[in-house]
Amino acid sequence: MEATGIIPVFYDKDLEVSKQVLKACYEGGVRAFEFTNRGDFAHEIFGELNKWAAKECPDMILGIGSIVDPATAALYLQLGANFIVGPLLNPDIFKVANRRQVAYIPGCATASEVGLAQELGAEVVKVFPGDVVGPSFIKGIKAPMPWASVMVTGGVAPTEENLSKWFGAGATCVGMGSNLFPKEVIAAKDWAKITQLCKDAFAVAAKVRK
Repeated sequence: MEATGIIPVFYDKDLEVSKQVLKACYEGGVRAFEFTNRGDFAHEIFGELNKWAAKECPDMILGIGSIVDPATAALYLQLGANFIVGPLLNPDIFKVANRRQVAYIPGCATASEVGLAQELGAEVVKVFPGDVVGPSFIKGIKAPMPWASVMVTGGVAPTEENLSKWFGAGATCVGMGSNLFPKEVIAAKDWAKITQLCKDAFAVAAKVRK
């Protein structure tokens, strides 16, 4: 996550669409990808996607997002999730993830939550919702806790203006969803466009992270 700086955040109920999107991202340079637990039978899609990715995208680190309880976290760990992301901080998820030595990246929106997450073992904390708390929150957190590694999700766009604010404030990486996967592009199955959007986003990130 720190090396690439950008983690795509994606969900689709169609396995074939999910495969094509993952492959397009892989070809665009993505090596950490967050599939989200946002629909019925999402775990079935994830399980098949992860087995497929092991062969087709061997260097991809595939994790699961939108996890709010330990039972669901355990389910996805059984399906091979390499990291767990949530919109909130649930201490019980740490017990499940830490036992398996899999990273849990909890959603935090206060200094106390960030501190608690670190005490429980989080190496990276997710600042969420990013568009609500804003870059100034990250800058504020990093002042007394410069060791904090922060991933921002919500309100992130693949533009120089947007990314320069987040990385300039001290973000370690950003999670990017709809702005990286426009609905019309997915509908048209224009996978080459997804690849190009990823490449363009990485180019912008490389520029603003210097």
